[in-house]
Amino acid sequence: MTKRVAILISGGGSNMLALLDSMTGDHPARPCLVASNDPAAAGLARAAERGVPTAAVDHRPFKGDRQAFEAALMEPLLAAKPDILCLAGFMRVLTEGFVSQWQGRMLNIHPSLLPKYKGLNTHARALEAGDAQHGCTVHEVTAALDDGPILGQARLDIQNDDTPETLAARVLKLEHQLYPAVLRRFAAGDRSPVFLPEP
Repeated sequence: MTKRVAILISGGGSNMLALLDSMTGDHPARPCLVASNDPAAAGLARAAERGVPTAAVDHRPFKGDRQAFEAALMEPLLAAKPDILCLAGFMRVLTEGFVSQWQGRMLNIHPSLLPKYKGLNTHARALEAGDAQHGCTVHEVTAALDDGPILGQARLDIQNDDTPETLAARVLKLEHQLYPAVLRRFAAGDRSPVFLPEP
């Protein structure tokens, strides 16, 4: 049976587009909703152009009341009846109450080789540490930030002349390959991790 996938974004949604464009042909899933915490997020228009329903729940009027924001966000999500929820550049920290309702069905992509560099500024932190390699991780979402079972990783060698910006751009290309590969496997009921070959 085809799985229904909802995607949460906060900006342009390049990972969201990679996921949408992958869900064709014999893919075991199809998109049912793209939602954002920012009504002006460019990704909403890009999803609509592809014929995917969209929703926006602006977090700002809730003034730090995460539970009230999440309750409002749940309305379009529940109406769309997704089997899987993908976070793709969704820049809000979700409460344990929200996460628990999607436990085992919510994925996130993070720009580091977890468990290294949870949180922000991952590319600068990898450079400052003198790491030889960097990359991205798709994981199941749990109540702990950037934690949860790892479902896939892709890595690349850090170059001597890399900056946080060049590294971010190179890792983003890997993200666009890794996330669709993990979603396809996950939607088919296979939770074994995907490890992409190094470029």
